[in-house]
Amino acid sequence: MNLTSRSERLTGRIFLIALVVVTLLPFLSMLSAALQPRGTVPTGLAWPSDPQWSNFADAFTAANMGALLKSSMLIVAGVVPIGVLIATMAGFGLGHLRVPGGHIAFGLLLLGLTLPFEAVVTPLYYQMRDLGLLNTRWAIILPLIGLYMPFAVFWMRAHFTNVPRELSEAARVDGSNTWQLFWRVHVPLARPAIASLTILLFLWTWNQFLLAIVMVDDATKRTMAGALGAFQGQWGTDLVLLCAGSLLILTPTLIVFLIFQRQFIKALLQGSVKG
Repeated sequence: MNLTSRSERLTGRIFLIALVVVTLLPFLSMLSAALQPRGTVPTGLAWPSDPQWSNFADAFTAANMGALLKSSMLIVAGVVPIGVLIATMAGFGLGHLRVPGGHIAFGLLLLGLTLPFEAVVTPLYYQMRDLGLLNTRWAIILPLIGLYMPFAVFWMRAHFTNVPRELSEAARVDGSNTWQLFWRVHVPLARPAIASLTILLFLWTWNQFLLAIVMVDDATKRTMAGALGAFQGQWGTDLVLLCAGSLLILTPTLIVFLIFQRQFIKALLQGSVKG
């Protein structure tokens, strides 16, 4: 039994090490390329003898990263709070209150999960054009809120469905109405699910590429990932600067995930135990 346990632990560690290597290898390759002298062609994972850390400053200036950071934060601020609020309220109504027609609404949301993202880009383009919102950040914010709703409501409904109804009955006895029941009882209990959904929507919005390049021509009004297309078109022949700019664009999402990974994993484990 002990031999089996040791072999399982060894196999698990080998698998995890291999997974880490496969995951980090592209980043290490990009980092070594970004530190090469400008004008050279990077070769493999060779670490430069004289790392050019100034390439990151050059990429920050060339890509106008300051404006891109501001634009990305404005888009995230428009999508994430509204999306999380609507999804939490809808999930509470569908999962705990069991509102009339909830099963039909939930079925439509599940249908929305099956739609490929690329299939709705063209209709969204014409809709934003008719509304006069093309080349504005609203052309990214409003569609993203709608496109994220099926998953977000499904996520929050899964939480509220598993909350004991005795809590609501006790709060009703104490005189709480539905609004107070939602804010004072269920929202505090839903903090792990809300936190993990917030992280997911932040990452998805920050890394949004297709919708940004279709709806907005001005690169300074796109997300950072969307602006990567314009940056690649301008500096595509300078692989060193392109790798440095790509790493700068990826850095905020990595920082956010590393900071909040415990909350995210906690919510996932909580959902797996309850479900």
